[in-house]
Amino acid sequence: MPSHIGPRRMLTLPEVCAELHVSRSTFYDWRQKGRAPRCIKLPNGDLRVRRSDLDNWLDDHEDAA
Repeated sequence: MPSHIGPRRMLTLPEVCAELHVSRSTFYDWRQKGRAPRCIKLPNGDLRVRRSDLDNWLDDHEDAA
């Protein structure tokens, strides 16, 4: 068992949108339709996405062609 476990990498909404090359409004549209990666809503209302959740979401949407 590792003696040091690093913190979970959390991405801000601007970081996620920049990586996906989509606007904030597009991300919120996907979220409303249940098509966005899993999000964590902080007490102040800000959203965060775990790096692992985004990576899994991208893997699930990979085109098999």
